[in-house]
Amino acid sequence: MKHRTFIWFILPSMAAMILFIALPIISVFIQSLFVEHEQVLKITENCGPFGCKQETSVDTEATEQLRREAPLGQFNWLATYTNRSHLAFAELAEAWRSSESLNDFATRVMNLPFYKALAFTLSYTFIVTPFVILLGLAIALGVNALPRMVKGPTIFVSLLPMIVTPLVGSLILFWMIDSEGIIGATLQILFDDPDLSLKASPTLTWITLFVYGIWHSAPFSFIVFYAGLQTVPTDTLEAAMIDGATRWQRLRYVVVPYMTPLVTFITLMQLMDNFRVFEPIVGFSAQANATSLSWIIYNDLRGYDQQLFGSAAATSMMTILGVAILLAPVLIRTWSEFNRKVV
Repeated sequence: MKHRTFIWFILPSMAAMILFIALPIISVFIQSLFVEHEQVLKITENCGPFGCKQETSVDTEATEQLRREAPLGQFNWLATYTNRSHLAFAELAEAWRSSESLNDFATRVMNLPFYKALAFTLSYTFIVTPFVILLGLAIALGVNALPRMVKGPTIFVSLLPMIVTPLVGSLILFWMIDSEGIIGATLQILFDDPDLSLKASPTLTWITLFVYGIWHSAPFSFIVFYAGLQTVPTDTLEAAMIDGATRWQRLRYVVVPYMTPLVTFITLMQLMDNFRVFEPIVGFSAQANATSLSWIIYNDLRGYDQQLFGSAAATSMMTILGVAILLAPVLIRTWSEFNRKVV
């Protein structure tokens, strides 16, 4: 293909990427360098028969004028990234100096909002992702071995968790684990503990969110693997059977290597989705025990008096950076394998 033809071929995609991806990211980064204007206060003196009193109130007109003159806010450079709501450099240094042990230091770090959210986000990502891949492959292999008559209904039932809207699905499970729900009440009976609550314990809340994440994402992994199984060369499988390979050996040495590109694809998709976990936390009302980076962004933007655009933008940039770091090893490995095949 000629260079000119190639350029015209990719031009629409490049233009869309610049318009809808690159420019918004640049805009968010610029916003992260600013903070909101402080409210302008005015002092008024009211005098009466018993003397004069000074009252402080917000000068709405002056505040609005200030916002109109500098809509981005006050230039803060990188201070937003290092304040207590984010990387908290000063608080980390103080905790390191005053902590009596590593356990004490870890406890203090986990009390900082950003690191608390980062801990849950990483835990959710690295626990849910491998389980989704393994469970999806297991379901695909099981469905592929079923008789043709029951495959259709089984596939439909298996895809139901993915069809249900994430927020609705999390709300349904939230009601089920309530003390009066079917799961919550059953657990209280089994453990003979009327005070047992999956919502009150941080550990149980995390486990519940992990289980929901696996349940919701496994159908995507299943349908991709199932489609891939339909393209596995039958000649290779038949040759392995003739050579006396067992079902496990055929799976390990023929099917799994053939599905490696699909594993890479699902891993990339799940890492991006799971690192941006948000809906389950809102649906389960779990923010008291579990928060994520995406939830911090949502919390900054839902302020009733003042929305913290600069803080939300800074967290968004660090989320993008985190996704890039997670994807880098997978992308580098894929690129290396591609180069070996080309050579």
